Amino acid sequence: MSTPERDLIVGGQAVIEGVMMRTPNAYAIAVRKADGTIVNTSARLPKWSDKYPLLKLPVLRGGAVLVQSMGLGIKALNFSANEAFAETKKADVKEVRVALTPAVIEGEGDFAGLTGAIPGLFPVPTQKRSKDELKKGTTAAATGSIIFALFFNVMLFVAAPLLLTNALFIAVGWAPSAVAVSATNEVRQSPAAVTSANTPAAESNEAWYTKTWATAGHYLRPVRPSVAFNLIDGLIRMTFFLIMIFSFSLLKDIRRVFQYHGAEHKTVFTWEAGLPLTVANARPQPRQHPRCGTSFLMVVMLVAILLFSVIKFDSLLLNFLIRLALMPLVAGLSYEIIRISARKESGWFFKSITLPGVWLQNITTQEPDDSQLEVAIEALKESLKLEPQIGEPALEPLS
Repeated sequence: MSTPERDLIVGGQAVIEGVMMRTPNAYAIAVRKADGTIVNTSARLPKWSDKYPLLKLPVLRGGAVLVQSMGLGIKALNFSANEAFAETKKADVKEVRVALTPAVIEGEGDFAGLTGAIPGLFPVPTQKRSKDELKKGTTAAATGSIIFALFFNVMLFVAAPLLLTNALFIAVGWAPSAVAVSATNEVRQSPAAVTSANTPAAESNEAWYTKTWATAGHYLRPVRPSVAFNLIDGLIRMTFFLIMIFSFSLLKDIRRVFQYHGAEHKTVFTWEAGLPLTVANARPQPRQHPRCGTSFLMVVMLVAILLFSVIKFDSLLLNFLIRLALMPLVAGLSYEIIRISARKESGWFFKSITLPGVWLQNITTQEPDDSQLEVAIEALKESLKLEPQIGEPALEPLS
């Protein structure tokens, strides 16, 4: 293998009983069927930056890569489910929900990819479908799954931490502005109104839902976010993420996906080491990779804490909306940090930022067996076959 070929940066994603591998210009999916055979599919992958040169710019390319890779990742999941369940008998349900695991970021020059970056539950078929049916349903399924994933993650990682942190600050008295407003409102009330509100008759006649609404309104009074506010908000967000990842690891089916995740990393390391792609060479490689999407997600958590502290309002709704508006910037900056930290010449600072994600990969990757390594290696080989050779013009990507 020549040096220019070895300079290709590759990555991938674990799928159901298989692995999807991605190179700068192509991707391939290899799946182990119930009868033990390996099936694969591969295709050229168009670069959005070729059509839209603006997406070659740092930060902007991160958001584009994330969206494209989410669609590709869900497409790979649908293919793997269609093949893995091909020999199973008709089930009572038509679909199951599986975790889309974080995987490896890959890139070369203006190209970069992040596969499986959004964790969550996605519907995949348990019965084999025809090619026409699969093709028709791929776009709709991918779009629906991406919308579901975005909504799920916005609610869990943006809205919930913000509301909980706001309520916590009011409950423990860390929100002087809110307390001051409350005290001012109480002073403005007439003595007669205060006396009337505190009478036993008034309290007993008040409906339970009125009391609940009043209590919720008390804890949801807007608190202007400070550095401490955003730090606690970030810690709650990280806690939710760790609980979700750990819960996934307890599921037997997801554990096998994590094993294929480990096989994918070992295969990538084998390629990067310049070794022949064999099971014997892949077996001793580490499972934890610095460009893994797990590291990306942990970096997102840290970058969000910093950016959310810059712009703040005295409105809970505006604070929520500004967090949503900043998410593309958070993702873009996090992507650039991961790219820099993956370079061998990058300093200790960037490498230390990704360390928490590398540690977390002790959960999201498990030791694969030789048969799983074989699947990951075949996926990478098939993807590499579609890479243009030196002096060969690039072919048009397949639709």
